[in-house]
Formats: sequence, structure tokens, C-alpha cells
Amino acid sequence: MEQRSTQERIWRFLRRYNRYIKVGIISLIALIIATLPTGIFGIDGLNPIQQRVIAIFVWAACMWIVEAVPAWTTSLLIIVIMLLTVSDSAITPLISGYDKADLMSYKTIMNTFANPTVMLFMGGFILALVASKSGVDVSMARAMLKPFGSKPSVLLFGFMLVTAVFSMFVSNTATAAMMLTFLAPVLRQLPHTEKGTAAFALAIPIGANIGGLATPIGTPPNGIALQYINGDLGLGIDFGEWMMIMTPLMLVVLILSWVLLRISYPFTAKKVNMHIMGGAKNGWRTYVIYGTLAVTILLWMFEKVTGINSYVVALFPIGVFAITRIIKSSDLKDIDWACLWMVAGGFALGEGMSKTGLADNLVQAIPFDSWPAIIVLIGGGLICWLLSQFISNSAATALMVPIMVAVGKGIEGPLGDYGGIGTLLVGIAMAASFAMSLPISTPPNAIAYSTGLIKTKQMFTTGMIVGVLALVLGYALIITLGRMGYFG
Repeated sequence: MEQRSTQERIWRFLRRYNRYIKVGIISLIALIIATLPTGIFGIDGLNPIQQRVIAIFVWAACMWIVEAVPAWTTSLLIIVIMLLTVSDSAITPLISGYDKADLMSYKTIMNTFANPTVMLFMGGFILALVASKSGVDVSMARAMLKPFGSKPSVLLFGFMLVTAVFSMFVSNTATAAMMLTFLAPVLRQLPHTEKGTAAFALAIPIGANIGGLATPIGTPPNGIALQYINGDLGLGIDFGEWMMIMTPLMLVVLILSWVLLRISYPFTAKKVNMHIMGGAKNGWRTYVIYGTLAVTILLWMFEKVTGINSYVVALFPIGVFAITRIIKSSDLKDIDWACLWMVAGGFALGEGMSKTGLADNLVQAIPFDSWPAIIVLIGGGLICWLLSQFISNSAATALMVPIMVAVGKGIEGPLGDYGGIGTLLVGIAMAASFAMSLPISTPPNAIAYSTGLIKTKQMFTTGMIVGVLALVLGYALIITLGRMGYFG
């Protein structure tokens, strides 16, 4: 009896302090990695600063995977730890005696939060915030769903398509929550035995996850990949070009998903009626919002015509809404700052590998050139897809992209047959959006699952089938475009 009581106390202790124990173990592993002799790593030219970057990378990966703290906290701490340990403004005893050329500029690390891609997402968040605050999003959803009538199977596709369109420009989490609210009156009209109820509930996360693929601001993985493609690689894929590639793919995947849901969960009801209450009020502010939204999207799509890049365009709606007082200082707290820190932390990791010379040393130390390019291309996407089933797709992309850049440089010749590193990174971003098999895979999945309308098995089966189909179609598309030199 006493032994059982002792075991129970131990288990209670472990459950209570589980988070702290995880952080402690992971930090200890990172500390050991940072203090080992550099020769153990087998990387020629590795210096202690680069070794610390490896330790920070391992620490971040483990923290993101076990989720000992929120993902954005890990990203924020990446920046703080790098500033204190590998920058030219680090703690003095940690950098004394080292060549300044081996250290990172503290400005480079801090600039990751002011990165143009972060500003791009900021503009998208402001647009979403204003649309939600004013009721414009509700008015748009009502107008967009109206043409789909009252037949359940057709309305199902309407919900998928409208959810996807909103997710192109608005947070997929906010979109899923909004669309499930609109779905409630539809579901109340269906009998309890209606199999199609599950189809409606699954349609929302599928539309939200797939829709984000279509624009650079639709989901953070797109922005992370584009930062490297347009920054480090200088390939210059703009907002409109990304949409031209990904929007047709998104639509094809949506149609296939709709067919799958209709077959898996056939409807018995013949008719349902849509009732969406609320919306935007008439007035000059509403017209300013509609006009600004339209102008911003057009400027994003026709970047090459106007000469204004998408990062600069992202600040346009912020300026308009601020000067017209459509947004106030109190509204800024509603911006998704966690997402912005998540993206910035990923950039900081990449800068650490690049600016310290670690990436170059890895390329020289590991025989990447002996690896088949097609295996690297598809294998990288599969790994990201699997990781994204269990951890944030932003975290998975932030981990994978710097590694795949180094790998891509090592097989640049063979990879050139498929479009080069650009194809590799587009594949990583694309694969992250297709991970939707579990309630924990994405916030839209979690929100849909919380309704109680779908079971884990239903979500897993549908998510796996859609994910695999989307990966096959997606890689067929980008490999074809890569061979045509689109990403080169």
C-alpha cells in the first residue's frame, strides 16, 4: 500500500511539473551539444560559434516537437538565445577570444522580426482584422454562398470554396471558426441520422487548410519558403506568380475532396436553407474597406506591372485604415503576434546557419551530391508533411527549410533538372499545407473536431486520402514547372 502511494505521488509530481521537466531535459541536451569538442561532429572547419547554432537548432526542434511551451515562445527564445550566445553583442565571456567575423551581427538577428515577409503577414492580418470588425467578412460570405442554392451536396462545395477563398487572405483559424458559425443553422435542419453532417464538418477544415496554399499570405509556410526563394536565392517569384501556380492546384484538390466527401458521406436530405445574420453597415467606412481590400489584392496580383513589390503593398492597407481611424491603437492587440514571432524565429534559425558559415560547412562535410535529386525533392516534402501532422506547420517548415537549402546547395547540379532549390522549397511549403489528418494537425482541424460532429477516425481517413492525393498532384505540377525552368 505504501509503495502504491509513493508511485502515485511520483506520477502526480511528473504530471504537475511535466512542462518544466521537458524544458530541463531538452536544455541539458542542447548544453551538452554546445560544449562537446568540435571534432566529434566530423564537420571540417566547424568553430564553437557554429556549434552553438547547432545546439540552438536541436533545442528549437525538440521544443517545437514536444510543445513544452507554445510554439511562438520557442521562436521568441531562439532570437533571445542567439543574441546572447552567437552575436557580436552576446555575453562577453561567451565570445571573448573569438574572431568577430565568426559572430553574427545583433542587428541581423533582431531584423528578423522586421523582415519584409513579417510585414507582408502584418498587412494580411490587418485586412482580416478590419473585415471581421466591420462585418464585411459576413456580408462577403453571405453573397458568395448565395449562388450555391439549397441542395446539400452543392452547398457543401460552396462552403468548401468560400472557406478556401477566405483562407487565401485571412487566418485559416479565424476562417474555420467563422464558417462553422455559418454552418450551424444548416446542420440544425438536417436529421440526426444524416451522414452528410460529417461531410459539412470536414469540409470546413479541408477548405481552410487547402485554401491557404493559394497565396503567399495564406499560411506562414508559404512566406517562409518565399523569403529564401526571393531573398537568399534571388529567384523573384512574386505574389501573382505564386497564385498562378497554386490556385489551380488548390481548386483541383478542393473538387477531389468534395467528390470524396460526397461518396463517403452521402446526403439523404433534399434541401436546406441558408440563414446568415449580420453583416457590414452602410457608410463611408464600409466603402473604404471594400475599396482598400480590392486595391490591395490587385496590387499584389499585378506586382510586375506596377513595380510595387508585395511587401510594400502590405503596408498600404495599414496606412489607409490608420489615417481613416478605421483601426485604432486598441485594435492592434488583436493581431496574431504569435504567428509573427513564429515566422521571425524560423528566419533567425536560417540566418544563424547562413551567416555563421555553418550551412557551407555542412554542404562540404556531407556528400549530398551522391544523393538522388528526386529522392531529396520528394523525401523532403514527405518529412515536412509527416512532421506537420503532429506539430505546427510553421514550426515544421521553419525546421525543414534551412536544412533543405543546405542540402539543395549540395546537389545543385542534379537538382537543376527539376528546377533547382526553388522547386525544393516550394514543395516543402506545399507539403505543410496538406497535413490535415489529426485534430492536432492544424487549428481548423481542432475547431471542427471540437463540434463533436466528426470522429478522429473520420478525420484521419479523409485527411490521409486528401493529403496523399494533393501531394501526388502537387509534386507532379511543381516538377513539371521546374523542368520548364519556372523555379530556376
